[in-house]
Amino acid sequence: MRALVLLPVLACLSAGARGQVFSRCELARLLKRGGLDGFMGYRLDNWICLAFYASRFDTGTVTENSDGSSDYGIFQINSRRWCSDQRSRTLDLCQTRCRDLLTADLVDDINCVKKVVMDWQGMGVWMPWRDHCKGRDLSHWVASCNL
Repeated sequence: MRALVLLPVLACLSAGARGQVFSRCELARLLKRGGLDGFMGYRLDNWICLAFYASRFDTGTVTENSDGSSDYGIFQINSRRWCSDQRSRTLDLCQTRCRDLLTADLVDDINCVKKVVMDWQGMGVWMPWRDHCKGRDLSHWVASCNL
């Protein structure tokens, strides 16, 4: 009986330890500190726009794709090329476990997106960035953040 009472508590603790939804400015500060502002020519507002449209700033986001791969974390990093999820074939170019991209610690995410954006497509590899951010005035994403 006690085990049944503890199950919901453990589930909540486990879920809380996995993902986090950041505020726009909180995320901007973390990404700036991580060296993404200006990385490969992309200003910070591009990264914030991408994170919003990819995951709504939620690090716990996982999207399953029709090819059997999945996209993980705040930037929706794909398991086919960039991380290892133990389920799909991967190149694991970031040399990281996909589940590590689901936590509030963004170090793995930042290190991986730096590798992704160095690919020939740059940020164009992300459909949410192409559809919602590319070629637009994105200054409002970081305005009022006091960076």
